[in-house]
Amino acid sequence: MNKIVKIIIALIICLAVGYSASTVTRPSVESWYPTIEKPIFNPPNWIFMPVWTLLYIFMAIAAALVWDKIKEQTEKVKTALLFFLIQLTLNAIWSYLFFGLKNPLLALIEIIILWLMIYETYLKFTKINKISGYLLVPYLAWVAFAMVLNASIWWLNK
Repeated sequence: MNKIVKIIIALIICLAVGYSASTVTRPSVESWYPTIEKPIFNPPNWIFMPVWTLLYIFMAIAAALVWDKIKEQTEKVKTALLFFLIQLTLNAIWSYLFFGLKNPLLALIEIIILWLMIYETYLKFTKINKISGYLLVPYLAWVAFAMVLNASIWWLNK
């Protein structure tokens, strides 16, 4: 399987996870989310979809670049991709906790674990393919921002 096919498969998986999370997010953004207190640095709602779409594309390319090294570094690649899948699952779960259950505290606890898993994935990816690691840096930064935003929302609404 060539690199382009791997990128396409990874894109389908990542964008499917993003779409799945959005099915829970969208209804709450229209009903519950406008009714809660948010900090002054809360971005406008329209910014989230393009940012997340770009991040999912970066994640997919990063994963495909690592996957492409499976023959040379089989065990390292398998471990790195396992961490990637765990963080991707945690990524989706956050939306269900925050928007589905409307539970900012539980979502805050989960997003801390998510950030740590992304960081570990970044470390593992960088050892296999430096570009794949660099592609995760915007994701790390955005989730760090989301963590602060999540904590602020929890604090303002407790």
